[in-house]
Amino acid sequence: MSQPVQTLAAASPTTAEIGPGAVHWPDPARATVFAHWLGELTPRYGLLCTTLRTASTDASFRRYLRLNCAQGTLIIMDAPPDKEDCRPFEQVAKLMAHAGLRVPQLLEWDRVHGFVLLSDLGPQTMLQGMDHNKPAANLGLYLKAVDALIQWQLASRPGVLPAYDEALLRRELGLFAQWYLGRHRGAEPDDAMQGTLEQAFATIVAENLTWPSVYVHRDFMPRNLMMPEGVDPNGQADPRLGVLDFQDAVYGPITYDIASLMRDAFVSWEEDFVLDVTIRYWEQARSAGLPVGDDFGAFYRGVEWMGLQRHLKVAGIFARLTLRDGKPQYLADTPRFIAYIRATAGRYRELRPLLRLLDSVEGTTEASGFAFGRV
Repeated sequence: MSQPVQTLAAASPTTAEIGPGAVHWPDPARATVFAHWLGELTPRYGLLCTTLRTASTDASFRRYLRLNCAQGTLIIMDAPPDKEDCRPFEQVAKLMAHAGLRVPQLLEWDRVHGFVLLSDLGPQTMLQGMDHNKPAANLGLYLKAVDALIQWQLASRPGVLPAYDEALLRRELGLFAQWYLGRHRGAEPDDAMQGTLEQAFATIVAENLTWPSVYVHRDFMPRNLMMPEGVDPNGQADPRLGVLDFQDAVYGPITYDIASLMRDAFVSWEEDFVLDVTIRYWEQARSAGLPVGDDFGAFYRGVEWMGLQRHLKVAGIFARLTLRDGKPQYLADTPRFIAYIRATAGRYRELRPLLRLLDSVEGTTEASGFAFGRV
């Protein structure tokens, strides 16, 4: 949404003039460098530096700031280069834009200090724009997400993005054993537990690697999709969802992103709605020539097993964020992931030992139904 044009001061902003009290800088030296960089860009973009405020943070060391300018709002990514590499963000943004997705445009980049000026896709995520009590009311949004996902997958080429291979899959699963079971739950890994985990992890990895590879966003969920806003390059209303947080994209199993979308980190649906959207995705993907197979039952099994991989990984990451990085808010969503894990492990005979191990650690009873349940 456009903001009124305000008169710009001729002088560069000082650290006290860029959103006083709204943005905290733990490192005063970095704040000074940022103020200088922002000052250099102010005349070019009509920046209103006193409007700087926090837009969002995530599980990484990045954070995002928003400020007004003469033509609306812009986003700044603050990514300390000793902790975050912005090159994958640039690469994947170009790939997605070329595929026809609505993604932030990189306007300026201070490579030395890790400041990036981006176009703003709007203030409201799909997660914020949904009706959390009426699944059917959100079908249109989910179908827009499916459209974006298929566009992304159709652009896939091998050798462009890192491979989501066996080594990476196993490293991810190791996070669950180390951080969730060991550090968070304090479970001492005896020989029996190690054997159960090793067998379960080997089975999960083998199953997931049977699926053909495409481009994988790796965190394709409503929190990282932005509500339609603004116009397209031709001046027409743009109905597309925006896509964010794509810098960790890889080339891996086609089952991953639809599992991420429908078995979300922050909202859960009953299985009838999950099935409805997943079937629609499968039908559309198959019609587009994507390698989803001709048997929906086999594909859905693949989605469940890929979702299990993701949920085990994220449970480990959320425990690590709490115990190592001081971000306890993520652990509050861990019960959702444990519910996903138990539902899938309870459905497949090969995973029953993993379910018994988890129930022993959690002090719960075995899953008896197929529905995910609302958490």
